[in-house]
Amino acid sequence: MQLTMLKGKIHRVTVTEAKLDYVGSITIDSDLLDAAGILEYEKVAVVNVNNGHRLETYTIAGEPGSGVICLNGAAAHFFDPGDTAIIMCYCQLDADEAKTHKPKVVFVDGKNHATRVTNYEKHGQIA
Repeated sequence: MQLTMLKGKIHRVTVTEAKLDYVGSITIDSDLLDAAGILEYEKVAVVNVNNGHRLETYTIAGEPGSGVICLNGAAAHFFDPGDTAIIMCYCQLDADEAKTHKPKVVFVDGKNHATRVTNYEKHGQIA
């Protein structure tokens, strides 16, 4: 049996751009991708904290250290610059692997730079 588990999460980033005239995807500062263990072109779920929209797309690595979070193509209809988003990536594990698996959770500052990387989050607590 395979279980779908959280692999990596970038928590509460600020959307910097939304570009309709693009094929699709989300461009993410490559430093954030690395910190969360998310690969370029990997499937992610993106949640807009401001309006509740949730979508799936794939990642494109942005300039390291830039703080870029850009929704491209159709996804740009659901996100505006300044919106807060959560980006999540999942993996498939067997039951034994799932017992010890710990996701990477990246917390950011107001400029989308990683301030803390952990593998634990407690319900109801952001700090």
